[in-house]
Amino acid sequence: MSNVKEMPDYLRLHADDNVVIATRPLVAGQLLRVDGNPITLARPIPTGHKIAICPIPAQTAVRKYGQPIGIARESIQPGCHVHTHNLQDRHRVVETITSTNPPAKPSPLRRSFQGYVRPDGRIGTRNYVAVLSTVNCSATVCHKIVARFDDQRLRRWPNVDGVFAASHTTGCAIEFDGRKHQMIARTMAGYADHPNVGGRLIIGLGCEQNTPAYLAGHHGIVPLHAPDGRPLTRDDGVPMLTMQTEGGSQATITRGERMLEQVLDLANQSTRTTADASALSIAVECGGSDGYSGITANPAIGIVSDRVVACGGTSIISETTELYGAEHLLCDRSRSPDVAQKLVDLLHWWQRYVAHYGGELNNNPSVGNKAGGLSTITEKSLGAVSKSGSTALEAVYDYAERVTTKGLTVMDTPGFDPASVTGKVAGGANLVMFSTGRGSCFGCKPAPVIKVASNSELFHRMRDDMDLNAGEAIAGKSIEQLGDEFFEFALRVASGERTASERNGFGDHEFVPWTVGPTL
Repeated sequence: MSNVKEMPDYLRLHADDNVVIATRPLVAGQLLRVDGNPITLARPIPTGHKIAICPIPAQTAVRKYGQPIGIARESIQPGCHVHTHNLQDRHRVVETITSTNPPAKPSPLRRSFQGYVRPDGRIGTRNYVAVLSTVNCSATVCHKIVARFDDQRLRRWPNVDGVFAASHTTGCAIEFDGRKHQMIARTMAGYADHPNVGGRLIIGLGCEQNTPAYLAGHHGIVPLHAPDGRPLTRDDGVPMLTMQTEGGSQATITRGERMLEQVLDLANQSTRTTADASALSIAVECGGSDGYSGITANPAIGIVSDRVVACGGTSIISETTELYGAEHLLCDRSRSPDVAQKLVDLLHWWQRYVAHYGGELNNNPSVGNKAGGLSTITEKSLGAVSKSGSTALEAVYDYAERVTTKGLTVMDTPGFDPASVTGKVAGGANLVMFSTGRGSCFGCKPAPVIKVASNSELFHRMRDDMDLNAGEAIAGKSIEQLGDEFFEFALRVASGERTASERNGFGDHEFVPWTVGPTL
């Protein structure tokens, strides 16, 4: 006799919902019983998609998670497929927040991991060396230098996890010290001074706006003045090379290779030691979401967020465009009305920004999201916000701003995963929890990415890319149990256990800074 719990045909997420979610492909004419009432399916229903369980009049709310996810375009009968053809988003963001209701702080939790203690007291979960380009014009030189340090050569520095190039598409043809300049420089500085980076080399062309001198003057990155030949010390500052001064690309590559050896020698002096889990700063992210993401993977990541906060650490949720429609849940949990107001002000900015280009925030759900069962941005956001767990929202940060607040925080980023994660890592996140329902293969250096599959079919189909299976929740395992298991895995990864993306060698091309402003 089997002990395996049979998967139901559908899930009803809240008693107030007027839709249920198919847990497997269902056929036209199939009979479901919901609250004892027979419902005959009018057409085939794909996995993860919504089914009406009662009459839904036109222009009335469709409810999932106990929340409205949109308005019915037309009258919808029981057994009908509810999706983009008969559902539209009508969400409105409030203008002013006057009160909040933050929850009590969670009971303290004491845990530890094996990390790298940096001079400023922050703790890294990895020990990388970064080669950063100030401008796209020096990007190729950075990659050429990194290419000279293959796995065989890096065996000379066993305490270093690797060398990566952080290059980008801007750095010039921008207003000096304007918003775009500030954003790219802030992002670069966040990577150069990241707790997971034990050494860095910065390379510029020489005539760009985003010069090494600007980084030194505006972001406290002290340039190196030590001559070649003398071993680097931790007091020497950051090595910076300028291609025009060095005599061109080949001369810069040659000198950069010599300097990078010294950087590696210094970084190799770092070793893991026991650190309190309050030093953890996790970035929670979702990409390639489906109809299960907000039911399984995201709530399980929310448990991890709660555990990290209970340890005294930091959790960073972002993707501002994917909070639209669920922002009221975070606003209510905000530490103060000022914190909540900053979040709604960002959403109003995004509405104006997107409208300037003829778009709307409901353009966010991708083709893959919709194929997976998500119909509106509000529906997507209500699932996405569950990654934040249940603790109070303590602060809201600008893109790539250094996150210094403990507890749950929001960072303003777009929904595009590489740009979103880049901002949070620049802000100091030393670990990434990333849910996916369609199958993202995302990796990031210098922060390890833990990928959580929202469903078992994906977990087994893309096993080489997935770390954890939240699909077990559909088979009966509780979200809290899954979250606790995922938290233990996160502690092991923080201590050095490699993730799937690290085993695959991913993360060299995912440095994608978001900038706002014209290219001149």
